[in-house]
Amino acid sequence: MKPPSSNRLLPIAFAALALLAVASADARDLLDRDALLSGRYRQPVDLSAYTPTPDAQPATQRFEGRLRLRGQPGTRTLLALDDFLGAGDVAQARTLPQDFDLAFVQDGDTLIPARRGPQPGNHPWWEFAVEPGRVWDEPGDGGYSRAAIPFALVQRNANCTHNGMLTFLFRGDGAVSHAAMQVSSETCHYLQLDIWGMLKAEYRPGPVAARDALVAGHRRDVAARLPVRPLSALAQDHPGIDPARFAIGAARARSAYGVVANGIHYRGDCHTRHGAYPDCDALLLPSYSVAKSAVAGLALMRLERLHPGIATQPVAAHARASGCQGERWRGVTFLHLLDMASGHYDSPAYMADEDDARVRDFFDPDSHAQRLAFACEAYPRHDAPGTRWVYHTSDTYLLGTVLQDALRRIPGRERDDVFDDVLWADVLGPLGLSPVARATRRSHDEARQPFFGWGLTLLGDDFARLARFLGEQRGRIDGRDVLDPALFDAAMQRDPARRGLQVATLDRFRYQHGFWARDLQAELGCARPAWIPFMSGFGGITVAMFPNGVAWYNVADDAQLASIDFAAPAREAVKLGAICSAEPVEMTEPKTP
Repeated sequence: MKPPSSNRLLPIAFAALALLAVASADARDLLDRDALLSGRYRQPVDLSAYTPTPDAQPATQRFEGRLRLRGQPGTRTLLALDDFLGAGDVAQARTLPQDFDLAFVQDGDTLIPARRGPQPGNHPWWEFAVEPGRVWDEPGDGGYSRAAIPFALVQRNANCTHNGMLTFLFRGDGAVSHAAMQVSSETCHYLQLDIWGMLKAEYRPGPVAARDALVAGHRRDVAARLPVRPLSALAQDHPGIDPARFAIGAARARSAYGVVANGIHYRGDCHTRHGAYPDCDALLLPSYSVAKSAVAGLALMRLERLHPGIATQPVAAHARASGCQGERWRGVTFLHLLDMASGHYDSPAYMADEDDARVRDFFDPDSHAQRLAFACEAYPRHDAPGTRWVYHTSDTYLLGTVLQDALRRIPGRERDDVFDDVLWADVLGPLGLSPVARATRRSHDEARQPFFGWGLTLLGDDFARLARFLGEQRGRIDGRDVLDPALFDAAMQRDPARRGLQVATLDRFRYQHGFWARDLQAELGCARPAWIPFMSGFGGITVAMFPNGVAWYNVADDAQLASIDFAAPAREAVKLGAICSAEPVEMTEPKTP
């Protein structure tokens, strides 16, 4: 995460751009049958054009097979920050991959992709991800059925996520129109684009491998989601609550936000520059450094529960790079890396090392060896391990590397992967996270090293489930502890004797075991410190777990304090149960909807 320090935002004329959106009533006229068959798409439309019309009927055609897309759309750059972009980056981002080859199966009115999550390809900037879409018939489509598919362009080696929609007409015999596509929102602090146009499409009908498993898996995934209600329903279920106070920062910066209370996911709107996003359930969201908590923190806590003592293993014994050997790494353990307390740094000032331009030498390379070399060699040792917090994503990457090595030294686990066979198999999978979260970003080489400190893609339901697991469920799945209790309680601020290291000069912030904490005593009027654990991601992603069992998340990208200051949500959450008390307080039950 890179919090708002000296970031400079370029002015964005959102009000003027909003005038380009076509009114919803006219949107279908611009993406009707003639437009899709001819390939005409002159400007962005209201995204209602990607939804069924009131007179839509069940699809009479069936789609199963492969969809290939190629072509270049129109683009408009809205924001580009030189602090984060190199020469030629924007030009690359304004082109699309030309190797789209997507397999789908149909289940009723649902079109299910064979692969979920960002898919590596040949493009230097983008990877492509698709989510389940819809199919239907409209009277004006002349015997074709119509499909609409949520998708996202995800930055290679990074987490910027630009959400869009695809739509096209098809027949079961393989006839297909052009595919209209439009990107009208993103979670990306340094690059914001409007993208729209027609792509040439090729549909090859045919059986898709594991069709029945894909259908069954999708049905299970949907059935397992937390119950969703509009955020406004909080006021009905819990009289006296003002749902508007859970929306913080500029609306134009928000991709998604919500509250989890009593097992219900109260979700805010998912607006774009051109109307509402057609399927909030399928809106792909980046984790950025939320992964430092949800991947690195939980992986170490799980392995410590399975193999006590692994957290205090020495880094030098497991990092297969010369830079991590020798005297300067003596005494540094896995837990020190998770705590951002290796003792290595250039500057102890808040985020000074992480914001320095040389960090591109860590983020940009494709190979594991290059990243590992940076993590081991970039910073000199100044302090004893465990004594000073200095934020380095490279430390979390190094933790993933040594955890992988330690895991493979355990008899019977020589070929295991720390993400797939520990974190996903034992925690995230049983927790019910979506197939999107199943694929983490990895190095583009034979090592396929999980990034650990960033690179997870999530749905809103995933954010809600993670927050509930960490807060209300207290790290338990089906009533059993899956994480090391001592490490987890310390991370969740349930051990008053272990608050963690102070975050630079911010005396009301702590960092411990991959999680942040903030003291809201003054804001809530508590008689004693009220430490609230939270997860945080670059640009304005925050997930707070309040001690009364309520959780709140906000996914934003303007890097402004107003988008990450969760004092107002905390003051509203206290109405659902005490926060000042050291002991969790049972929340009031909601009224029956």
